[in-house]
Amino acid sequence: MKSAYEKLCTRFARLGNLNGATAVLNWDAAAMMPSGGAGARAEQVATLALLNHELLCAPEMAELLEQAETQKLSLWDSANLREMRLMWRHATALPGDLVAAMSKAGSACEMIWRSARETDNFAALQPFLDEVVDLTRQAAIAKGEAFGCAPYDALLSQYEPGLRSADVDRHFDILVDFLPDLLDRILEIQTEPPPATDRISVAIQERLSQQLLDAIGFDFEHGRLDVSLHPFTGGVADDVRLTTRYDEADPLRSLFPVLHEGGHAMYERGLPKDWRLQPVGQAMGMAMHESQSLLVEMQVCRGDAFLGFMASLLADTGGVSGAAWEAPGLARRVRHVAQSLIRVEADEVTYPLHIIHRYRLEKALLCDELMTADLPGAWHDGMKQLIGIDVPNDRDGCMQDIHWMDGAFGYFPTYTLGAMAAAQIHRAADLGLPDLTKQLGQGDFRALMNWLAENVHGLGRFHASTDDLLRAVTGAPLDGTIFREHLEKRYLAR
Repeated sequence: MKSAYEKLCTRFARLGNLNGATAVLNWDAAAMMPSGGAGARAEQVATLALLNHELLCAPEMAELLEQAETQKLSLWDSANLREMRLMWRHATALPGDLVAAMSKAGSACEMIWRSARETDNFAALQPFLDEVVDLTRQAAIAKGEAFGCAPYDALLSQYEPGLRSADVDRHFDILVDFLPDLLDRILEIQTEPPPATDRISVAIQERLSQQLLDAIGFDFEHGRLDVSLHPFTGGVADDVRLTTRYDEADPLRSLFPVLHEGGHAMYERGLPKDWRLQPVGQAMGMAMHESQSLLVEMQVCRGDAFLGFMASLLADTGGVSGAAWEAPGLARRVRHVAQSLIRVEADEVTYPLHIIHRYRLEKALLCDELMTADLPGAWHDGMKQLIGIDVPNDRDGCMQDIHWMDGAFGYFPTYTLGAMAAAQIHRAADLGLPDLTKQLGQGDFRALMNWLAENVHGLGRFHASTDDLLRAVTGAPLDGTIFREHLEKRYLAR
């Protein structure tokens, strides 16, 4: 006869497969699905969300969890049980009809967003976004009551266990204190990068993208690369789906997103195989997930060593030549700091300001301090205040990101927390791997990925929080001073 814990493992394995199916369907909706399939897809995803909710909220779950607490379990099993209970608490905080309504509203809003963004028509999007925000507020209030915290804090914890807005404010206040001054200093001393007039066809960029993914260790037997409006990573650990978007006039706008998503993919592929369908076998949280993508894209691939390898690859495969494509020219181009409109194209220095801006707005939206109708104006004001630029339209303003459209409020802060963690982990890897710089200069990521697999990826959610994992890997919780030191060294020491 199965123990209570074994019964829970069986149930959560089913949940893992349901979540995996949903992930693949969502990837397909963004990358492959014809627009006419949106209605049917919304129903499919909502049905899976409801099934997931019903399994988690079944009457016997509470009793099984209580019984399992009395069993003698291994450290990994104990960690798994902890994560089971956390998932159950999140699920039982919401009624099933709200879960289904949120799923349908998110799917509908996301599909409208694709056309509304293209035509710069916020008015067409607003009623759909209104519904998403209203339902998310309801969910936030319900979860806040269940967890004994503020509603917005409950949303944060969905993406980063235990995270509170007070923690985010503390880290972000430090960034706001030094980033604007650092930005001014960099703009004063930096020189314009050499112009690049070469065009690289989409076909060649696809080959370059595959070569870069090969270099970092991506397994095309367990993943693929496609095109979408917004680069992202989806799928499951054994079937990782990456997307990018191509620009023949500036291939770096596609290649670096590929490296970013490749970092996400390597984390997914490195999660503990024996626990793939269990809660403890999932990624630690979105801050850690973003740390892995930013470690690859920003920390490593915008560094001098890797750019030497990339320059050779571009010359051999892309057929380009001239100062803009040589390693020093590439460095000046990919590390050029600018007050830009688009978050996904922002440099390391201004990117956190983009995130802080979104964090402030979404917190105001969820706390009923800002109406969706006022979002365009608030967006324009915040961009002027934080980054010093005027926003010419809503397409490149409040409609540029997908996150709010499907209800992912609380996600944005993890990007910058992840950037801070990436600097901290990269420093630890450098100390642990004396030959790392030389290896990266040859496009050899094997030692780095093996180190990450052992110290980060393979641990899944064994630790209770990101800070606990960082303590184990680096000896300290999240420390923004390391990120600051990284930025000052890279952009001021010239």
